[in-house]
Order: sequence, then structure tokens, then C-alpha cells
Amino acid sequence: MTDTPTSAIPAPAVRTVTVTLLTQADCTLCDHAKAVLARVARDHPLTVEEVTLDSDAGRTLAAQAGMLFAPGVLVDGAPFSYGRLSERRLRRTLARLPPSPARSARPSGPAGS
Repeated sequence: MTDTPTSAIPAPAVRTVTVTLLTQADCTLCDHAKAVLARVARDHPLTVEEVTLDSDAGRTLAAQAGMLFAPGVLVDGAPFSYGRLSERRLRRTLARLPPSPARSARPSGPAGS
């Protein structure tokens, strides 16, 4: 058996998740969502894009995602929540995502083994 140095083993691909946060001025729940995202970003690689609902892009995203009010949260472009952001639910969702897009393309389960 050949010993392979640990440095020669590639590290698993780390997936950065894009979170879009739809906000508005003077929004306490938006401030809460920003704090939640900052805490979660310590444990999960996130890119947070903040878009105001009073912009054309914000109104379009909110309408497409069915967001009724701020804050609206999209995870990798998919509607996640609006209103008070649940840190527990967000962490569970992020933990379930595949580690990298290339890995998610592989078949899983007994047929893919």
C-alpha cells in the first residue's frame, strides 16, 4: 500500500451560496435578517447581495419570487422566505445543499454507486 501525503489529497470543493436579501428603509426585520446572515456566514461560505425593494430590480425580484414584504430572502435565486428570517431553517437548508455544483451532477443512491 502506498502512503499518500495528506497535502496531495484534494480538499473537498467549498460551495459559496448566493443569498439575495430584499430590503427596505426603516425595516427592523431587515436588520434582524442582516444579523442572522452575518452569523450564518461565519459557518457557511455566503455571498450576500442586498437589493432594495424601492429599486426596479428589487420590485421585479419580489414579484417573481412572490415576496409580499421585506425582508425577502432568496437562496441561490430560489425563494426562501419573507418576513422574519429563521436562522435555524436557513442553517438546515444550507447544510442540505451539495458541497459543490459538480458533485450535485453525479447520480446518487444505489444506481449511481
